[in-house]
Amino acid sequence: MKYHAPYALLPDGWSASVAIDIDDAGTIQGVNAAADAARCERLAGPVVPAMPNLHSHAFQRALAGRTGRAAANHDDSFWSWRSVMYELVGRLDPDAVEAIAAQAYVEMAKAGYACVAEFHYLHHDPEGDPYADPAELALRVVAAAQTAGLRLTLLPVFYAHAGFGGQPPAREQRRFVHALDSFARLLDALRAHASHFTLGVAPHSLRAVTREELLQVVRMVEPGAPIHIHAAEQTREVDECYAATGMRPVEWLLAYARLDERWCVVHATHMTEREIAGLAASDAVAGLAPTTESDLGDGAFPGVAYLAAGGRFGVGSDSNTAISPFAELRQLEWSQRVRTHRRNVLATDGATIGTGLWQRAAMGGAQALAQPVGAIAPGRRADLVVLNELDPALALQAPENLLDAAIFGPAVAPVRDLIVAGRFVVREGRHPREEAVLARYRDTLRRLG
Repeated sequence: MKYHAPYALLPDGWSASVAIDIDDAGTIQGVNAAADAARCERLAGPVVPAMPNLHSHAFQRALAGRTGRAAANHDDSFWSWRSVMYELVGRLDPDAVEAIAAQAYVEMAKAGYACVAEFHYLHHDPEGDPYADPAELALRVVAAAQTAGLRLTLLPVFYAHAGFGGQPPAREQRRFVHALDSFARLLDALRAHASHFTLGVAPHSLRAVTREELLQVVRMVEPGAPIHIHAAEQTREVDECYAATGMRPVEWLLAYARLDERWCVVHATHMTEREIAGLAASDAVAGLAPTTESDLGDGAFPGVAYLAAGGRFGVGSDSNTAISPFAELRQLEWSQRVRTHRRNVLATDGATIGTGLWQRAAMGGAQALAQPVGAIAPGRRADLVVLNELDPALALQAPENLLDAAIFGPAVAPVRDLIVAGRFVVREGRHPREEAVLARYRDTLRRLG
């Protein structure tokens, strides 16, 4: 198949009249600018590489908008939000997990995400007992991604402890907890289905795994498989890590985890200058979720110093309170503006702020998901977003300003079409399964009460 775009964002910038040649497997074979549109399907707007979503907890979509009642002491934080999340966890059955994930994933597709890394830590039944198939809930997530048409990187989470020093897990964490041998069985069960997704692993955080457990979990996956971990999201976590180990979380990972391009350090919000430089030099990706980090009051990522050091990053929807790569990049840049009292803080030479942020996040996300995406280039999968020039914010914008208008302007519906592996998943803002998926989601919310 061959598509023709009036404009396309290529690795070296915007080009006009671009033909994109795609094979039957959905891989880009050729990209030609100033090309004739003959024998091509004409795309109805400018095209950019679709965004990988590098961090999602899909089931948390059911919490969005339901955590706004302030505590009596007005001391709400991540930790009080987590208690509400645990209450939801106790009520979810496999059908609910799939229905909620499908709704989240359809929304991702309509927002311009073509693939997603699911940081999946809900493993057992409500009493903490394994299902007959230990991969039951993980495979429900796989099914949801297939329903939505997204390509999935599945990251089963190893979670063993309630705090630093190997503290025993709390009762409300019983659905998450694995021993090393049971976790190995889960991975074996998932490998039987791995033609449908990319399989990685996620030691949850340094508070939930010991050093020995982390190293063993990393050895359970094949070379090159993605490895994700939460780190330094909240100041309390940093303080507890230092009290237990004499080191801060990112400092500890740099010293003992042998960070490299396989790793995605999720959040990394609270770092010293030395940690920033070390993480940037490691070739790992910083997995940022600015809307969630803002919603939970976590803090703002040190983006100026990290990008100045050459650090790699991508964005994800995390708790799915907001599902939009445009919103994530906007919040990332705005958080830096508030810190520095300047504008266009994360701009790169030769590109507008929106274009540069989109390109860097797409490439960082591709690395974190271990999927061949992130750019419109030969050898990459044809995951494409057709921008919606009918949105007034994008009307009559020069190509180089389109992403700035979509990210920082008053765009309501910046995505017209989503193409995954060369095939349309969203057309004219509509997903073909959105009504059925929403009906199932609404029924699920009624049942959960």
